[in-house]
Amino acid sequence: MAERFYVETLGCPKNAVDSDKVVASLLADGLTPADRAEDADLVVVNTCAFIDAARKESIDVALALSDVRKPGARLVVTGCMAERYGDELSAALPEADAVVGFADEGALVDVVLRGRKPTGVRDLLELPRPAPRSPWAYVKVAEGCDRACAFCAIPSFRGAQRSRTIESIETEVASLVDRGVVEIVLVAQDLAWYGRDIGAPGSLAPLLRRLDRLSDRGLARIRLLYLYPSEVKDPLVATMLELPTVVPYFDLSLQHASASLLRGMKRWGSGERFLTMIDGIRAQEPDAVFRSSFIVGFPGETEAAHDALLAFLAAAELDWAGFFSFSREDGTAAASLTNTVDDRLIGEWLRECDDVQDPITRAARDELVGTEVDVLIDEIDHTDAEHHVAIGRTTPSIAGAARCVRPIATWCSASV
Repeated sequence: MAERFYVETLGCPKNAVDSDKVVASLLADGLTPADRAEDADLVVVNTCAFIDAARKESIDVALALSDVRKPGARLVVTGCMAERYGDELSAALPEADAVVGFADEGALVDVVLRGRKPTGVRDLLELPRPAPRSPWAYVKVAEGCDRACAFCAIPSFRGAQRSRTIESIETEVASLVDRGVVEIVLVAQDLAWYGRDIGAPGSLAPLLRRLDRLSDRGLARIRLLYLYPSEVKDPLVATMLELPTVVPYFDLSLQHASASLLRGMKRWGSGERFLTMIDGIRAQEPDAVFRSSFIVGFPGETEAAHDALLAFLAAAELDWAGFFSFSREDGTAAASLTNTVDDRLIGEWLRECDDVQDPITRAARDELVGTEVDVLIDEIDHTDAEHHVAIGRTTPSIAGAARCVRPIATWCSASV
């Protein structure tokens, strides 16, 4: 009987893509998937190392999976924590049989089960994908990041940006579409920077035009994740709003609204600039949807800076927003800053951000009640005998639940 594997993925969508490539490599090496870690001969934890809470979750999950694995099963920790901490993680986590960084992540069978060095280079960016399990898929267009944000350690272990060619991305997307995927979500650490490292700045708009042609083969939607705000301008915005396949969904990496604090973060922008950008897009496309996340308690943040963030949130009326406490990361510029913010004050500021944002998000969702939208079906709940209840992805929002009013297929019209 073939050996079996189980992969647990933590962290961001980019990690999800990496796990997909790892799964494809394991399948190609003759292993078969297990539905539960308890049934696997090889248990893989693809970890996140972005902030302290993510690292703690990664360790907790690895320990939990170690406890339930069957006798003789190998536990492998890979992903960002493995790359960032390496030998230190191996020493701190003796439960793991192997800690494998990015270079060998696509050759786990050779490295872990066979005890030999992999032949050739298995670059996760270019490895094939397994058969899709849902009608949508993440596609990573680049690895790494060229920016030097004061709070972020990702460039130190993911490296500088490495963009794929348009042709390789198109080939991967076409393969997914031909196997039933109808929504593609493009991801990268700095998506709008795509192509600059290979001498082709501004390549995201041409990439979207190339992928839009695949609508003839069944591609219905393209969604973009993580846009650095300085790059959200024409021709990218014009292209996004022009092409019928591209969802007018703007996932913006804003981080704050205080210009002085953003400079301390080594970031571009201000609340005023962000509002001008958002208002300009809404003037062209009133149904455009905006999401962002914000750091609360970055060293040097004052009550005035916090008030600027609250004022921005009230004026911008983002559809979705997340708020996170500052996490001090070794090796970053912010790690040595001494003008820290008291944890109790950070907690108070987080609550105030939620108090402003939650009613805005709730009102945006309430406006959809009673409308009919197209829903891309992720899964069907068969527990409701009277109705077909589907969990799916609508055009404006990230995800939602809807009751379909016509027979279930890949698509349905639904009342919200």
